[in-house]
Amino acid sequence: MAEAVKEKFSFRKFFGQFQLPTLIIGGFWILILILGVTQGLSLPALLGDTIRRYGMWGVMVLAMVPSIQSGTGPNFALPIGVCCGLLAQVMAVQFDLYGMVWLLSAIGMAIIFASIIGYVYGKLMNAVKGSEMTIATYTGFAFTFLFCIVWMAAPFTSRHMGWLIGSGLRVTIDLSNVGANQILNNIGFFRFLGIPIPTGMLLFFALCCFLVWLFFRSKSGIAISAVGMNPMFARASGLNVDRSRVYANMLSTVLAAIGIIMYSQSFGYAQLYDGPLMMAFQAVAAILVGGATAQRSKIFHVLLGTLIFQGLLTNGPPVLGKLVPVADLTEILRMVLQNGIILYALTQVKGGGK
Repeated sequence: MAEAVKEKFSFRKFFGQFQLPTLIIGGFWILILILGVTQGLSLPALLGDTIRRYGMWGVMVLAMVPSIQSGTGPNFALPIGVCCGLLAQVMAVQFDLYGMVWLLSAIGMAIIFASIIGYVYGKLMNAVKGSEMTIATYTGFAFTFLFCIVWMAAPFTSRHMGWLIGSGLRVTIDLSNVGANQILNNIGFFRFLGIPIPTGMLLFFALCCFLVWLFFRSKSGIAISAVGMNPMFARASGLNVDRSRVYANMLSTVLAAIGIIMYSQSFGYAQLYDGPLMMAFQAVAAILVGGATAQRSKIFHVLLGTLIFQGLLTNGPPVLGKLVPVADLTEILRMVLQNGIILYALTQVKGGGK
């Protein structure tokens, strides 16, 4: 009897570690997989699609960690970094770079662009303390539409990017023309029990997670976390609160810029114009599903949340399409999930000063 009570207590303790959205969305995803198998869909194919989307979105979800830890909340201005990454990609195409040279050059340029813009964005966040998430959303939208002008007016001349008639860049840039279509996915690619594993992309995501984990154990990373937990105490301890917040938002912007390169090479296309507009909402929802809050986050929340959230968004449409063949519920499902999760998280934000 005592062993049974102990076992029951351990069961509760295990599930008590997870937030309510994590349990609900995780359980719903497992249910979707079971329904998919009963409807004749291939389980390896469903899981393979999930793993691919996991690698595509992983680094962009990781970009949420520095901003949350610094106290500025989830980075709804993710499109700023995404636009920097897209600019790096089209410049690498413009320079006629190919294959791995294209990829490494795009990442290098993205880091430079995002560091500069991220510094300015960090200064903005310091100027609007208390309204960061609201201002961030407006800023991300404004930056996306500013870049719509850039895509139309910038003097790019590559035959791979321009329209057949007129000036400006196409809405989507085919990366197979520069040998970058799934270039990381194909490195070490193999199948496990019929499930396709994009080894290179997953290893790159793991490397980014490790570097961010390592950074938050450095002096600068610990200062950022301290500032996010209690800025008044951090200031009294001699830490430069504003500088730490700027560094955190620079890092978040850089990760977003690298993340869109990972996304584009796996997707096979760079999506310009309004492509970055709503990306922040999926990334925010994913990390919140993993158990993060608007004040605290960990690498574990990124790993778990991206898997569950992208798994549900990836597997849900084909399964629901089998169950309800008369309606396309893809966009409805995505909007209900991501906005509902964000709304739940924001209701948990404590009011008052910290």
